[in-house]
Amino acid sequence: MATLHNQDILRADQFNKEEVGLIMDTARAFEQDLQAGKVLDTMNGQVLATLFFEPSTRTRLSFESAMLRLGGGVITVADSKTSSAAKGESLHDTIKTVEGYADVIVLRHPQIGSAEQAASATVRPILNAGDGAGQHPTQSLLDLYTIEKEKGKADGLTISLAGDLKNGRTVHSLVDLLSLFDVKFYFVAPAALSMPETIVAKLKDRGIEVTETESLEQALAVSDVLYMTRIQRERFSDPAEYERLKGAYILTQAIVDKAKKGLTIMHPLPRVNEIATDVDDYAGAAYFRQVANGVPVRMALLALVAGRA
Repeated sequence: MATLHNQDILRADQFNKEEVGLIMDTARAFEQDLQAGKVLDTMNGQVLATLFFEPSTRTRLSFESAMLRLGGGVITVADSKTSSAAKGESLHDTIKTVEGYADVIVLRHPQIGSAEQAASATVRPILNAGDGAGQHPTQSLLDLYTIEKEKGKADGLTISLAGDLKNGRTVHSLVDLLSLFDVKFYFVAPAALSMPETIVAKLKDRGIEVTETESLEQALAVSDVLYMTRIQRERFSDPAEYERLKGAYILTQAIVDKAKKGLTIMHPLPRVNEIATDVDDYAGAAYFRQVANGVPVRMALLALVAGRA
């Protein structure tokens, strides 16, 4: 029987299909509770610490909302400049300090591998809310939850991921998670921002069909789901390179009109200019529904790692 009690949530590829099913089922149950207006005490007496050393709106607020809706409490560091990290404190010492204040710790940090480093410093469950250009496993779980809600199931779908596939932790995590299912991928990116070859090779070794292209229109002609991402200014060391690539893909309603019928459009947000606002009224534009799905999914994760679900 699958259980996540006392486990760290560090990478999307740590899960097996049974564990993913447990998370999805638990999230659906919590969503039904929310829709019914139930007042929950699942995490009564528990404290969540959210430590964000990179900017965040959706991830931090949805984790905090999830904990509050479960009846728990929240303490937070929302800006690294206000923490002792600004004085030179190591991540290890920060985590050792916070474990005395909280039962579960959510961490976002600019360094790849920081979540694993934090997990080695504490007995408290660590949930990785993004480690630089590395992983974002809780985002991939809410993305899967969204796909299942919008399309019924993940199996049998052709899914395109477009934009900054080199630096995008959301797409790295999502393809890891979706590799548990019978899917086909189109990776749409300029050559300079293509999906890392190690990830492509890993997917092909698992027997997953992958097509790499620079043509968004080619991919959308056969895709059931489009996962757009922004070109991430903060990942570029050369501002001129960012300026050259920032408008590589801009999805408009005119492009959607030529896509496969029933296309679902997702985006981890924030968007800059890669989805025109005229797409927002399209029935398959799921990105704001996707954002809302973060709450029940993160409720499920918090309750499961705490042994309260």
